[in-house]
Amino acid sequence: MHKAIVQAEKAAANYDVPVGAVIVRNNKIIGRGYNQVEKKDDATAHAEIIAIRQAIKKNGRKHLLDCTMYVTLEPCSMCAGAIVLARIPRLVIGTKDPKTGACGSILNIAQNEKLNHRCEITTGILETECSQMLKDFFKQLRTDKSK
Repeated sequence: MHKAIVQAEKAAANYDVPVGAVIVRNNKIIGRGYNQVEKKDDATAHAEIIAIRQAIKKNGRKHLLDCTMYVTLEPCSMCAGAIVLARIPRLVIGTKDPKTGACGSILNIAQNEKLNHRCEITTGILETECSQMLKDFFKQLRTDKSK
């Protein structure tokens, strides 16, 4: 999760919501991503999507069957769907997202029994650090807009 936090810090440095993700196979990072929605002006440039694309390229196939994704914020529905389609078996989440979280908060796409793949989900890993980074970012954003 520490490596995912480093990715989230890169997003914040670009004035993007500080979310970071890494994908690990055999104790090696094969995919990294950080939010680049604002930087790229692309609604799909989420940390998870970027990390999945990188891992698939390195893996040489579309399914990441023996991998774990670490992400600082609970994935949205788009990202949860991509995690299912990439068949990532394990997802480790820093902090939950009560507004758009699709891995247990408002939906649970990643564990929906009607889908052909489900993830084991662990939450609350370095939760304080992940949550505080988001709070600080949005506090700063509100401060900047009030000037």
